[in-house]
Amino acid sequence: MYRIAFVVPAYNEKESIAAVVGDLNTIIKENQLSAEIVVVNDCSTDSTGSILDTLPCIALNLPVNLGIGGAVQTGFKYAFENGFDFAIQIDGDGQHPAGEIPKLIKAQQLNSWNITIGSRFIEKTGFQSSLLRRTGINYFRHLIWLLVRVTVTDSTSGFRLIDRKTLQAVCDYYPDEYPEPEAIILFCKSNLSLGETPVNMRERMGGVSSIGRRASVYYMFKVTLSILFTYIKTSSKKAP
Repeated sequence: MYRIAFVVPAYNEKESIAAVVGDLNTIIKENQLSAEIVVVNDCSTDSTGSILDTLPCIALNLPVNLGIGGAVQTGFKYAFENGFDFAIQIDGDGQHPAGEIPKLIKAQQLNSWNITIGSRFIEKTGFQSSLLRRTGINYFRHLIWLLVRVTVTDSTSGFRLIDRKTLQAVCDYYPDEYPEPEAIILFCKSNLSLGETPVNMRERMGGVSSIGRRASVYYMFKVTLSILFTYIKTSSKKAP
């Protein structure tokens, strides 16, 4: 039986982390999965750390704040070094319902993708995010297609399943601040296959998003530069 690591990056998620871990444990039991929950506490300043001490999960408490990319990579490294076959990234704010996880697993089994992304925009059900964010996501869809000729409808989705080959690749490098769109370029340029499957998402249970309305334009500009940098960097590595 394949071993799965549920990688949950968490920064100041005291309002939601217990429910997230509880729901994941329920899915593990209901589906008889060989899985462990790995919560990466990114140096939270609230009570997230002390709550994790009471929960049935593996807690990796970072001594400094690495940001979402560093926290996710920490979880991926743990999964690779401890022999897991797959890792499934799940947000610690409750936006990714544990009940949708079997959809990711089934899609990977049917298609043998290296990376399987849960998209809320294929069937357009569940929480669809704000108009401003949907506009940004659509922009990244076109930019990614222009660079690598792959269409990803939900490029900012952090609801992802990756296989062991991808785990090994991201141990060496993984984007930091807002990694999801940039990582797609990295995956494609590394000849890793990816695809999407429709999932439902919901609004976060608590806390505050790291991308506020005022920061959205800056976020798009910064991520665009990061995507282009990754594209150029990976292209130059393969040049003769």
